[in-house]
Amino acid sequence: MAFRNYKDIGEVLQEFQIYYSEANFMGETEFSIPSYFLEDLEIVMEDGLPDDSEFTICENLIYPVIKEVWKHYRTKFVLWSHKYLTDCENHDRFPEYILAKRSRLGKVVFDRPYLVLVDAKQDRFHEGWVQCLLEMIVAQQLDNQTNKTIFGIVSHGRVWQFGKLELDRFIYNGKPYTIQEIDKLFAAVNYVFQQCEIQLNELVGV
Repeated sequence: MAFRNYKDIGEVLQEFQIYYSEANFMGETEFSIPSYFLEDLEIVMEDGLPDDSEFTICENLIYPVIKEVWKHYRTKFVLWSHKYLTDCENHDRFPEYILAKRSRLGKVVFDRPYLVLVDAKQDRFHEGWVQCLLEMIVAQQLDNQTNKTIFGIVSHGRVWQFGKLELDRFIYNGKPYTIQEIDKLFAAVNYVFQQCEIQLNELVGV
């Protein structure tokens, strides 16, 4: 699906007739963080994270958190990296990570997406949500799964923002999470993965 280069989330909402609201819908599902992860995070935060490198931030702050939680759901989902869902005028815009159902045909086959994560480049969260919402709309429309809730995350490593698309309603979670409160951040990400798993189980009748 091709999209023009939207500059404002309001344009996206108007174009696709999606209602916007804010609510702290996020739950927190406890997650046991391995000690090696915490030790590595401390080293990275203190000595190895140039703030001007978006790739370094993704590789050292965003992906490690997502990957650590995904390990517990890997029999159900595949974690895709830098895969296009939309065809935008700006071809540098794509979701950094997509959580999709693990296809019965194998891990190399892309199946239904449930979660989209976009990097807030240079801390521009507003632009990040424009892209994230577009990707969420496409994810919702794939295979005509319009009744499925699609979750979205926009992050620049240190700050994580959450939203979800339910039918024609986009709900933005007003409370952000931070890497400094790592226990709460992991619990929030784990909650999203858990909700995706619940939907998947309902779909396949597990």
